[in-house]
Amino acid sequence: MNNTFVPSNSNTAPQAIRDALAEQWPELTPELRKAATYVLDNPNDVGVSSIREIAEAADVKPNTFMRMARSVGFEGYDQFRELFREEIRQGRARYPDRARWLQSLSKGDKLGALYTDVVGSAIANIENTFARIDVEQLKAASQMIWKSRRVYTLGVGVNHSIAANFTYLASTGMVDFHAIPNAGSVATDDLAWADQRDVLIAITCSPYRREVVEAVRIAREQGVKVIGVSDSAGSPIIVGSDHGFVVSVDTPQFFPSSVGTVALMEALLSFVVASSNTRIVKRVERFHERRHELGLYTDAQDQSRE
Repeated sequence: MNNTFVPSNSNTAPQAIRDALAEQWPELTPELRKAATYVLDNPNDVGVSSIREIAEAADVKPNTFMRMARSVGFEGYDQFRELFREEIRQGRARYPDRARWLQSLSKGDKLGALYTDVVGSAIANIENTFARIDVEQLKAASQMIWKSRRVYTLGVGVNHSIAANFTYLASTGMVDFHAIPNAGSVATDDLAWADQRDVLIAITCSPYRREVVEAVRIAREQGVKVIGVSDSAGSPIIVGSDHGFVVSVDTPQFFPSSVGTVALMEALLSFVVASSNTRIVKRVERFHERRHELGLYTDAQDQSRE
C-alpha cells in the first residue's frame, strides 16, 4: 500500500479519501474519473452498495472501482469501502444512508437478515427512547438524586446488572448509592429504613416483576421519592412515581432489548454529575488515580516490558 492510505480509525477517513481522489483527478483516466466522480457525489452509497451495484450506478466496470481504490493506496475495493461502512455504523452518515446500510446487511442467508433486524431494533430503541424523554424532567430527576441522602437502584434479572452498573459508576464519585436487592436479601428489606430523604430508581419491563412493583409500593408508603424506568407509561412503577421514563424495548429476539434502558441510565447519571459540584469531579479523578497507584490498571507498555 502506498503513502496515501487513510487509517480506518480516523473520523475523517472518508473525507480524506475524497480529498485524495480530487488531488489525483488530473492523472486519472476517463473511466477512473467517472468512478471517482460517483464517490465524490455519493459517498454514502459506497458503504451500502456492492462493487457491482456501485459500478452499474456509475456506468463503469467493477474492476474500475478496484483500480480507483488502489490509486489512493488500498489493496482492494473491500478495504476502501470499509471506511465508508464504518462511518455509517458510527452514526456519522445521514439517516437514509444508515437505513440503506441496514437493508444491505439483510442480503444473504437467514442470519444476515436476523443481524439486520437486531441492529435496526437496537438503533431504533435508542432513538425512540430519547425521543420520548423530556429533558427538563431528566434534569429534575437528576437534581432530586443529587439532593437526596441515599439512592437505591432496583432491578432484578437482567435489570439487576443495569442497576449495579449505574451504582458502580456513581460510586466512583459519590457515596450512599446502593444496588438492591443485596445478595441473600429482598428489596423490601433493603428499603426498611428508607424515608423521604431517599430516592429509589426502579427498573422493570413487561411482564413486570412482582418484587419490583411491591418494593415501589412500599417505598412510596414510606415517603421515598421514586423514579420509574419501564416500557409503558401505564407501568405500575411509573404511574404515581415522582418521575417516570419510558424506554423502547422492541427486539426480534425472545427477550426485551436492554439498550434503551442502558442509554437512559447513562444519560441520567451524566445529568446527576452535571448537577453536582466540582468536588465530585475531583473525587472521580482521585478514585482513578488511586487505582493506578494500587496497580489495578495495566497497559500495552507494561506488557511489552514483561
